[in-house]
Amino acid sequence: MNRKKICITEYNQPLIECRADPYVFRAQDGTYYFMGSVPEYDRLAIRHADTIAGLKDAEEKTVWTKHESGPMSLHIWAPELHYLDGRWFIYYAASEVGNKWKLRPYVLECTGDDPMNDPWEERGMIQPADGDKFSFRDFSLDATILEHKGEKYFVWAEKVNKGKKISNLYIARMESPYKLATAQVLLTTPDYDWERVNFWVNEGPAFLKHGGKIFMTYSASSTGACYCMGMLSIDEDADLLDPHAWKKERYPVLSTDPEKGIFGPGHNSFVKGEDGVTDYCVYHARQYEKITGNSLYDINRHAMVMKLTYDKKGFPVFDYKPNLF
Repeated sequence: MNRKKICITEYNQPLIECRADPYVFRAQDGTYYFMGSVPEYDRLAIRHADTIAGLKDAEEKTVWTKHESGPMSLHIWAPELHYLDGRWFIYYAASEVGNKWKLRPYVLECTGDDPMNDPWEERGMIQPADGDKFSFRDFSLDATILEHKGEKYFVWAEKVNKGKKISNLYIARMESPYKLATAQVLLTTPDYDWERVNFWVNEGPAFLKHGGKIFMTYSASSTGACYCMGMLSIDEDADLLDPHAWKKERYPVLSTDPEKGIFGPGHNSFVKGEDGVTDYCVYHARQYEKITGNSLYDINRHAMVMKLTYDKKGFPVFDYKPNLF
């Protein structure tokens, strides 16, 4: 990597350096937890702070380390911390030594009330619904949880086809934190040119509720400067398992901006600010375009933060602004 080509601007200052797939969770007590993919892809680590800005310098604690062999021994990716039914869970993807692309979604459960200090137990791979012979049969990752009207929904990316496979996004209702209740429903497949650069990819789903609608952002194309974010939306009273009830935006809502020094933005999460009202988008991006070697193993995807506004239709506006923190 040629450091002379790094473009530092007031728009691309990281919240946390070298943390891809950033996920920020606001707990019931108003404090914040942060997780992301570490560059070594070998462990799960959590930060905790009273404010979003405080996550920048918060101590990071490793709560789980990969196995030496077999399942969960390689490519520990995109962890998310969730609080479901009064318990803490971490959802993440992992492959295995000897079969590096055998990515599957796994879950850990905290044995106590303190996710930073209490032990975590492995609950294994997320189980498909009874009779579902399609889910998690191939490269599956980037799972997130949507809670809505007393139900929990599992949304994830999974590849299909042969050869150079296609990554789609699926949704299913959950029976428990470890198992699905329904068969998968296809939400989106890479239809447009901006979703098909180098690889045909839809991945990294994240949910935002506002003004009677549910918005789902996702990431598209390969992990270089072409990486970008698309969006779907649905009425909050619609059937979330009806794929025709979702509307997909024709163009990306967030993409590379060379003048601002933001390259390959994507795999975001949403979180409320300390006021409990303001919405923030936490995403990763690089500060340069040219990458030496495989972009997947380039460590300089940094967690950045954007304050959201809304247009007259109530849709989120993703607009790069000077550094917030």
